Amino acid sequence: MNRVLRLLLFLLGTVSVSRPGQPETAEYPADGGDDGKDPAVLRGPGGPGPRRRLPPRVKWAAAAAALALIFRRAIAATVLMTLSAVLHLVGVNVQLPSIRFAWPWQTVSAGTATNTDLGPWVLQKIEGISRPALGEANFSFLFTHKVSKNIGIWPCWYASTFYAVGHASATVDLNPGPAWWTRASGHYRLQVLSRPQAGQAGHVAVTMVLPQPQLPQSVHDITIDNIPSRPIETQHSWTYPGFGCGVVLRPQFPESVLYSQAQRIAFYRSSHELQITRPLIRTAEAEATQTIRGSFIQPTVNALGYKLDRFTVRWAAAP
Repeated sequence: MNRVLRLLLFLLGTVSVSRPGQPETAEYPADGGDDGKDPAVLRGPGGPGPRRRLPPRVKWAAAAAALALIFRRAIAATVLMTLSAVLHLVGVNVQLPSIRFAWPWQTVSAGTATNTDLGPWVLQKIEGISRPALGEANFSFLFTHKVSKNIGIWPCWYASTFYAVGHASATVDLNPGPAWWTRASGHYRLQVLSRPQAGQAGHVAVTMVLPQPQLPQSVHDITIDNIPSRPIETQHSWTYPGFGCGVVLRPQFPESVLYSQAQRIAFYRSSHELQITRPLIRTAEAEATQTIRGSFIQPTVNALGYKLDRFTVRWAAAP
C-alpha cells in the first residue's frame, strides 16, 4: 500500500513540474561579473541552451497508463462482468475468461485474504435480469367440432374429430423488484464459507426464494399445430349427405375456427390437468435455477475469487 501511494505521489509531482509558459531561469554569479567562464556552462548541468521538457500530454498519458497498470485486475474483472451481462441479455452464450476482482492492496497470497463484500455485488447482477425463465410442455389431444342447423322439419348436424398438438409455457419472474430483495424479506442470502487465501479460491453458498412459476394466463399463451386439412373421423345426421346438410353445414369448418377451438381446449388443459401442469412447473423451475446460477451468480463469484459450493432455490408460498 505504501509503495502504491509513493508511486502516485511521484506521478503527480512529474505532472506539476514545468508547466507550459513558465519561464526558465539560468544560474549566474551573484555579482553579475565575468569570471571568465563560458555563459553556457553557467546554465547548469543541462548543457548549452534551454533544458528539454516532455509535453503535458505525454506526462498525462504516462500517469494514466501507470494507474491502469496498478488497477489492472479491478478494471479487467469489471469489464468482463459487464460484458458477460450484456452478452446474456442479447442471447449470446460465450465462455469468457475468469479474472478475480481485487484492488492493488488486496492480494491473494500467503497470509492475506480479500475482504470484498460479495453480497451486494451478486445481488446487483441479479437485479439486472430483464427476462423471465420459461418452462415448456407439449401435449397432443383430440377435439370434435360440430355444427347443426335444422332444414325445415329435418334435423341436420355434422361433426368431425381432429388431432392437434398444443404448446404451453410457464414463466418465472427472476427479478420481482427491489422490495422482493430487501433484507427483511429473507429472499436472498449469501454466506462466505471461506476467504481466498494462499492462492486458493474462497467458497460461498447462496440461498434464494423466487415466486412460483406462473401457468398460462390466457388462450394467447397457447399455440396449436398439426391440425390436418381432413378430419380423422366424421359423424352426421341421417339426412347427411343429402343436398341440404351438405351445402349448409360443411362449409362451416374453416381452419381459423378449428384453431380457435383447439386453443381454448389446450388452455384449459394446461391450467387444470396435472399431467400437463406438473411438467410445465418442473421445467420452469429448472430453467430459472440454471439461468440464475450459470449466467449471474457463478460468473460473479468466480470473478471475485470464489467458488460457488451450494446454490439453493426455494419457491414462495402461493398467495
